[in-house]
Amino acid sequence: MIAILACLSAALAIGAGAFGAHGVADPKAAEWLRTGGLYQLIHAVAAVALIGVARGAAALMLVGAAIFALTLYAMALGGPKWLGAVTPIGGMLMIAGWLWAAWSFGQR
Repeated sequence: MIAILACLSAALAIGAGAFGAHGVADPKAAEWLRTGGLYQLIHAVAAVALIGVARGAAALMLVGAAIFALTLYAMALGGPKWLGAVTPIGGMLMIAGWLWAAWSFGQR
């Protein structure tokens, strides 16, 4: 299930990045879409790579990337700016996922 979610996450990230590059005129919205897409894509690929070693870390990365990216996407599409206060929660979960992955590799 994590692999499927990671692949869907990567597909969404690419779509968001492309939309940011070609579909919006507002530079701030384009930046949010690019940033969200980049982080979401990186963490989708990392999650796939970690499935065999640290499933929990992979899941945490996907949840964090979803929160991070989706709040940025929502703001880019006209959502409330207070979502920007939620975005760092996703970032912290992504960091926690990387720390969990490091711990998992250290246990091998």
